[in-house]
Amino acid sequence: MVFYLIITAIIIFACVVMNKVTNKIGIPTLLAFIGLGMLFGADGPFRFAFDNFRMTENICTVALIFIMFYGGFGTNWKVAKKVAPVSIMLSTVGVALTASICAVFCHFVLRFPWVESFLMGSVISSTDAASVFSILKSRKLSLRFNTASVLELESGSNDPVAYMMTAVFISIAGGSATGGQIAYMVFSQIVYGIAIGAGISIFALWVFKIPRGLGDGLNMIFVIGIAILAYAVPAAVGGNGYLSTYIVGIVLGNSKIRDKAELVHFFDGVTLAAQILVFFLLGLLSTPSNFPAVVLPGIIIAVFLTFVARPAAVFAIMTPFKAKLKQKLLVSWSGLRGASSIVFAISVFLATTTQNNIFYITFFIVLFSIFLQGTFLPKVAEKLGMIDEKENVLKTFTDYSDEVPVQFIRFTIPKGHKWAGLQLKEISMPPETIFVLLRRDGENITPTGNTMIMEGDCLVLSAKTPEEIEGIELREIIVGDEDTDYVGKKLSEISKEDEGLVIMIQRGEDVIIPHGDVVIKAGDVLVINEV
Repeated sequence: MVFYLIITAIIIFACVVMNKVTNKIGIPTLLAFIGLGMLFGADGPFRFAFDNFRMTENICTVALIFIMFYGGFGTNWKVAKKVAPVSIMLSTVGVALTASICAVFCHFVLRFPWVESFLMGSVISSTDAASVFSILKSRKLSLRFNTASVLELESGSNDPVAYMMTAVFISIAGGSATGGQIAYMVFSQIVYGIAIGAGISIFALWVFKIPRGLGDGLNMIFVIGIAILAYAVPAAVGGNGYLSTYIVGIVLGNSKIRDKAELVHFFDGVTLAAQILVFFLLGLLSTPSNFPAVVLPGIIIAVFLTFVARPAAVFAIMTPFKAKLKQKLLVSWSGLRGASSIVFAISVFLATTTQNNIFYITFFIVLFSIFLQGTFLPKVAEKLGMIDEKENVLKTFTDYSDEVPVQFIRFTIPKGHKWAGLQLKEISMPPETIFVLLRRDGENITPTGNTMIMEGDCLVLSAKTPEEIEGIELREIIVGDEDTDYVGKKLSEISKEDEGLVIMIQRGEDVIIPHGDVVIKAGDVLVINEV
């Protein structure tokens, strides 16, 4: 027991070191985790023979639950909704197109039987959220035309469709599924997944609205339970657990809930650990000595998928949306395959007896994709002129609040303080400082000029430079030319009850600490505190 604990600790330390090294040399971190697993595997120097596909599938399924949940939880819907139509089309119709094109290719070129061709196409049809998020965040790739949002929303939401297609063709491969059963399976996957996900979201939000909440760190434990429940309940009745989990994640991540900042940091760590575990286990499960038999079909399918199938689906979907050519090229190149494809291939391996080794072909395709596309994604973006130096890719994620250059000062009004009994507008404030939050008797109050200060009130003020304070929930609004609710209006004319309190304005290169007489202009970025 102690020996295995020591080995586990060594592997964890090795993953941490490799994470730092790969970021510096530009190789995707997840590729290093696979390599480390192969190093410890049956063909590596440590000769640890591991071939338990069933256990690997179960562990990876649990890990994917949290990866899918955080894929939704970390999505900033206010930013992503602008590209939601094209992203959702890519994650649904685009996945089906990619799978179909690959299936036709596998059948007519590689002579796979039709069912195996569609199984092959299904398991490699979705892009990998973990791989895409890892590269966007670690390399801080800020992309033009909201492309980062397109990739994030697509990669976070397309696994459910790939899983559904894989499940359907596994049933067909088993030979027992009738047309009616397949139709019901598709119906139940979609309808039960959406309905149960919506129901669990409502329940979770109701719990968070309970006065004073769960407290004592139980919020994190509660959300873990919600994520697991969101997968398990629909899966138990034939629904799509991944779809339900993603819906719950995106609802909670874009709602006003307590301890959101802590939850973001917590799930950031959980999903990183899940990614390390999944890719290490998949590397451990693989046997490189089996690769020679799949190198040729693997390379052929990988090249076709990368340069034909994925671009064809992307161009077919994005052209009607009048996307620019270089954006379509970058989205085509960004279709990284990853853990979900291998996990779906394991399901195929356990449920069918295919003539072709779909698991090892998929594994090889994932290695090809992460190495080639992941390594050169930043270079391709640069060559296409898609890097936007003025943007911050973290705006796409709900943890953007940590990137705002504002610091918060908190203090409590003692007995006899000269501010007690005064309205905020009667107090002279230092330059570029503003009242952000007033906490009284356990309640957060959005302050206005007429707010009366009382003894015992906890006041939060803001100035430049960041520091996290409990109770601050930040979001941003990018003011467009057509935003008549903002353009040309003074801050004092904007309803604080509906929008919260504007605590910073980014205007070009300038950061403005606002006051009531500041006039909003088109192009301003408003950072708002939501109480």
